[in-house]
Amino acid sequence: MLNFKNNSKDLTLGVEMEIQLIDPKTLRPIPVAGDFIAALNNPKITKEMFRSTLEIVSGIADQVQDIASDLALSLAQIKEFAAENNILLASTGTHPTADYNNRILSPSDRYQQLMDKNQWIIKRMAVYGLHVHIGMLNADECIRFNNYLIQFLPHLIALSASSPFWKGNDTGLNASRPTTYEAHPTAGMPILVKDWPQFLILYDQLLQTHSIQSMKDVWWDLRPSPGYGTLEIRICDAPATMLEVESITAFIHLLAYRCKMVNQIDKDSTHSLPTSWILRENKWRAIRFGVEAEIIKESTLEMISIKNDIHQIISEMAPFIRELRYQHYMQCLNDILEKGIALFVKGR
Repeated sequence: MLNFKNNSKDLTLGVEMEIQLIDPKTLRPIPVAGDFIAALNNPKITKEMFRSTLEIVSGIADQVQDIASDLALSLAQIKEFAAENNILLASTGTHPTADYNNRILSPSDRYQQLMDKNQWIIKRMAVYGLHVHIGMLNADECIRFNNYLIQFLPHLIALSASSPFWKGNDTGLNASRPTTYEAHPTAGMPILVKDWPQFLILYDQLLQTHSIQSMKDVWWDLRPSPGYGTLEIRICDAPATMLEVESITAFIHLLAYRCKMVNQIDKDSTHSLPTSWILRENKWRAIRFGVEAEIIKESTLEMISIKNDIHQIISEMAPFIRELRYQHYMQCLNDILEKGIALFVKGR
C-alpha cells in the first residue's frame, strides 16, 4: 500500500534545483559532482543522474523568502568550492553545446538499471530542472490540486523556458528540455485520475507490470509525492538566476492558493477531468512559443494569450501577493513576460 504522509499544514513549499558544473576552458560540463559532495558534506547538496550535475534541496518553508535564504546558504558553499577549484557554475534547462553522449552516470545501481532498461532515452535526459513541492493536507487533496494545476503547466513552461539549444543547434523551441522527457514511458503528461483510490489502482498496475519499481520512476510533469506529503511540480526548466527560481516558485505558490479558493467555493461539486488533448496541445504551444503562445481555453475553445493570462492571474491574486510579500517576485515575472529576462530588483 502506498501511504500518503498527512501534513499538519498545507501549501508549504520545498524546492529542488539542478546546477551544471562547467570547465572554464572548454565551457563544457565536467564530471566533478562527487568532489563537491565529499568536500562540502551538506545533506542538502546531492548527486543527480550525471556527474556533471549538482542538486540543491531546500527545507520546508511557509514562504518563498525562507526558501531563498535556505538555498542561498548551500549555493554559497558550492560557489566557494567552485572558485577554489576553478570550476564554473551554470543554470539553464540544457547545456547549449554539450553532447549528452559524453555524460558520465553517477554511481548508483538505480541509475545503471535505468540506463540498461531505457538506453538512448536515458542518455538524452542530460537536462536541468526546477522542482517545486507543495504541501498537501492529505492524499485526496493532492489529486484535486493535481487536476487543477495541470492546466497551468504551459504557463510554467513559458516563464521558465531556458533550453532553446541542443548539441549546438537552435531547436526553434523556447524549451527543448520537456521534449527529452516525453519519450520516456513514465514521464511527460501525467495519467489523470479522479481520486486517490484510483491513483492507488494505477500505481499497483504499474508495479505489477514492472513498468516502475517505485514512485521514483514516475517522472510526470507533476505528480503526487506520497513520502513527503506533497504535490511535486516538475515541468520547469532550470532558470538562469536565483531571482527567477524564487519568482517562479512564488507564482506556483499563488496558483496553489488560487486552487484552494476554487475548492472552497465549489467544494461540494464533482469536478470533471481536464481534456487531455487540450492539455497536450497547450503544453506544445508553450514549448514552441514560450510567453508569446496562444493557448486554448477549455470552457470555450477560444484562443487566449498565455502572457495576458499570467498577468490576469497575478492581478486576481493581489491580496495574497501583499500578504506573502511577493511584490518584487511579481515584478520579476513581469520583466520575463515583457522583456524576456529577469532584471535586478533594486533594494532586494
